[in-house]
Amino acid sequence: MSGAAVIPLALGLLVLGNLLASVSDVAVKLLEGGISPFQYIFIRQGMATLLVLPWLLRLPKAGRRLHAPGVTLIRAHLVLVGSGCMMVAVTYLPLATANALFYAAPLLMLPLSLWLLKERPPWTRVLATGVGFIGVLVVLRPQHFHWAALFALGTATTLALFHVLVRRLPQRQPVANTVFWTNLLCLPLAAPLALFHWQPLSMTELGWVAVSAVCISGYNGLAVLAYQKAPSAQIALAEYSGLLFVTLFGVWWFAEVPDRLTVFGIALILLPMLPLPRLFGLHRLVPVRK
Repeated sequence: MSGAAVIPLALGLLVLGNLLASVSDVAVKLLEGGISPFQYIFIRQGMATLLVLPWLLRLPKAGRRLHAPGVTLIRAHLVLVGSGCMMVAVTYLPLATANALFYAAPLLMLPLSLWLLKERPPWTRVLATGVGFIGVLVVLRPQHFHWAALFALGTATTLALFHVLVRRLPQRQPVANTVFWTNLLCLPLAAPLALFHWQPLSMTELGWVAVSAVCISGYNGLAVLAYQKAPSAQIALAEYSGLLFVTLFGVWWFAEVPDRLTVFGIALILLPMLPLPRLFGLHRLVPVRK
């Protein structure tokens, strides 16, 4: 396939992936807090582990082994914390507001990279990150502050740490290996927490959790395919379609119409992450799904 045809295909895959991830957020909101976050995490991660298992088994024996167990274990428990915070935030906040705060994760990666990886970013990137944090403050306006916003910021923080620690994994480790072991290693802690907080689960609630697991797995697979087909700098803008989708779904399903100041704050959060390297000195700061 020619290069001219590959870019639209990759963009389409990424937009479809973000649509699936947005449907996952809708599924979580439709749970309406009817199950505990620990139940949700355990069931979703268990389903996600089973979904990726066939892809792991297709790898050679060396590609199936667990590498960097310490880092993988830390990342697994970041998934546990971040997913729980995400469920609380999406349940109690408008979808657009919660996702805008999730998009603060790439902004938090700058100080974390400086601290953990000893990277020294250019001043233009620091300035752009500052603009994004102003956007976060606008979305968090004190007069409209909701306690669930703290959980959204918790999700953003765990996402940032999760992706900074990718640099500590073997560079050539297969994606299926990384995803499988990350999902599996969070289950030993998620299981007793889920059992301790277990609540009766209807088939409808189980169905929404299954929708979330399938959609997030679909997003991860489509994103990998997209970035394998085209340079990230040429298609990363499609990642931001997710915020558009959740805003539209919020209006459609839940009558959540964001006000103008919230829209302005969202724009400030997204601006530093757009692929405008000449303006901001950035390469790619895109949020990856929780």
